[in-house]
Amino acid sequence: MDSNIKRVRNVLLIILFANIFVALIKIMIGSAAKSTGLTADGFHSLSDGASNIVGLIGIWFASKPVDEDHPYGHKKFETLAGLFIGGMLTIVGVKIFIKAFEKFNNPVAPNVSLESIIALCITLLINVLVSKIEYKEGKKLRSQILISDSLHTKSDIYVSIGVIITLISIKIGLSPIIDPIASLFVGGFIFHAAYEIFSDTSGVLVDKAVIDAEKIKNIALEFEEVKDAHNVRSRGTEDEMYIDFHIMVDAYMSVEDSHTLAINIENRVKEELGEKSQVILHLEPYYEGKQRL
Repeated sequence: MDSNIKRVRNVLLIILFANIFVALIKIMIGSAAKSTGLTADGFHSLSDGASNIVGLIGIWFASKPVDEDHPYGHKKFETLAGLFIGGMLTIVGVKIFIKAFEKFNNPVAPNVSLESIIALCITLLINVLVSKIEYKEGKKLRSQILISDSLHTKSDIYVSIGVIITLISIKIGLSPIIDPIASLFVGGFIFHAAYEIFSDTSGVLVDKAVIDAEKIKNIALEFEEVKDAHNVRSRGTEDEMYIDFHIMVDAYMSVEDSHTLAINIENRVKEELGEKSQVILHLEPYYEGKQRL
């Protein structure tokens, strides 16, 4: 297991314990106060913890080395883990919507205390810290699972703010119908988080271009031996890109010189985009005064 994978795993473990702690507080307070909105928010936080576990499983598979059946490695297991998290969120969102509509038919005023509001504010601060750390580490380590999971946690922040506002509103005398309305907002944020995760992971699975083709062309054209660069393709993730393109060189350049040029271009691409970038070059002959077909 390389150092990056280990760091991603350690971050997920820390975030897992933080999410479980936050979730238990919300669920206990929500059950005691008979608040569907707060309880829903607690289960949303618990789903954050479950997503961390799924992320850990995905990282474990993704860390396996290249083998005969997986010549490109196991990196997409991390992407599949993100896709699974999106599915989990969707199921949770559906359940919350169902419970909210049931509550509309039988609204119950939750027992709101100053202590519960203070506890929620504390868990909100924990979520803000967790989300920022996870997103920062995700960008630093170029980890798709950390970035996706941080967006999931970030949605929990806005949900918690909504629940706190709801509890304060009920405390000052507003109708208890606001509680199932808050649950609908909770479900809405969960669906939005699921959409972001699906959008991010599906791009990798369908081989969406991961880098601007012009950037690759410009890198190749830095070398005076390269007369033209075209047919640029890329796929993968920011952490592990697969890039292939064609370059045109002097038709009479020796094989040895062509090979050296290709190695130099590959090293320059890795220097610019990351050491894990994998580059395949196709060389074409260039004849002065003739157009490329």
